[in-house]
Amino acid sequence: MSDISRLAKTLMKLDDRLADCMRCGLCQAVCPVFGVTHREADVSRGKLALLDNLAHKMIEDADAVEEKLNRCLLCGSCQANCPSGVSILEIFMEARQALVDYRGLSPIKKLVFRELLARPQLFSAMVRSAAPFQGLVMRQKGAKTYDLPLFRKLVGSRHVARLPGKPLHTKYGSLRTEGATGIKVLFFPGCMADKYYTQLGEACLKVLRHHGVGVVMPADLTCCGIPALASGDRRGFVLETQKNLDAIGRELVGGGIDYVLTPCGSCSATLKEWWPHFKEDFSPDHQKTIGAVADRVMDINAFLVDVLHVDRLEPGIRHSDKTTRVTFHDSCHLKKSLGVSEQPRKLIRLNPDYELVEMAEADRCCGCGGSFTLFHYDLSKEIGQRKRDNIVRTGAAAVATGCPACMLQLSDILSQNKDEVQVKHPIEIYAETLPD
Repeated sequence: MSDISRLAKTLMKLDDRLADCMRCGLCQAVCPVFGVTHREADVSRGKLALLDNLAHKMIEDADAVEEKLNRCLLCGSCQANCPSGVSILEIFMEARQALVDYRGLSPIKKLVFRELLARPQLFSAMVRSAAPFQGLVMRQKGAKTYDLPLFRKLVGSRHVARLPGKPLHTKYGSLRTEGATGIKVLFFPGCMADKYYTQLGEACLKVLRHHGVGVVMPADLTCCGIPALASGDRRGFVLETQKNLDAIGRELVGGGIDYVLTPCGSCSATLKEWWPHFKEDFSPDHQKTIGAVADRVMDINAFLVDVLHVDRLEPGIRHSDKTTRVTFHDSCHLKKSLGVSEQPRKLIRLNPDYELVEMAEADRCCGCGGSFTLFHYDLSKEIGQRKRDNIVRTGAAAVATGCPACMLQLSDILSQNKDEVQVKHPIEIYAETLPD
């Protein structure tokens, strides 16, 4: 379908959906952006009003439309609390696509979404090449965090961890193991657990191995597609998703894959909800794979608790003499899209070396929002500061969350405030109880 034809179709669909919004304003109370700016244009009701007669407004001032549409974290808080059941995330996604269809995509985003993220071997090669030289451009800020003064225009004053020596899939190749339980899963690590938080990927594999689960992890998996989709680049989303469907489809053909697991709430929600939502863009064979994946995909925390029924430690687990207080942040997509909230808490409580304490507003967005934090970093930091304050008030020495993007955001904002609080994934905490 041509961009112009798709644009017309998208605009007609938006007109139909906008009628469901009653403009009640209940979204104001839960919108993290509005909570900082108090601007009507930043809340869902204001953005939906903007979308009325979108075609005319794009022609009149496309820059202003883009700025207002992109000042949204896509956290889903408004949709989860909407009394009219408006599919706000779908509306915003399609509106951003309409804008890209009309204006085109910047060269940098084309490079990232249609080349880098769609070509996993190229992406991995860049990570491996950059890792040995990162010390030349990094300046230490915290115990394990650094800033990148030479790249401030790109990443702001963000504090980051060092890149690992090599990505997870580079170490394991196309991983294929058998397990005593007879259950076999396809492990989809996502970009972050594969290339940045590789210790998380290792912890997931360790846990699955310990519980006798067979694992398949194709080497040619790539980005789930949500960064491109959230930026309005439907073509980039399709390119990335096709690569994944080819890799996953080959494994599903032989049968035996019971579940598709991810350690990332955003990846799980994309595979379960967004791939099927846009299945019309794919071939019939790919559509079958999309349906099969949507039926099988699970967050790894939910899999351990709800499928394997992990609810106690094995005898002989050694305890340390010190107990670490930890609090938990509910990532938006994990809780609001997938309904996974208690399972990661259960896994944390299984580790006797940790004491779980709840923070205020545990399910309020941390301010990351994927690319939102790149293009609106100052606003992202303000939203993150509220989350940081809630973490620190608990007196916790660690904070856990089920989303690697949230881990990145929390690490940054805690380091910016010179807080010595560790950031972990619940799987990492649970994996510490298991023998190597």
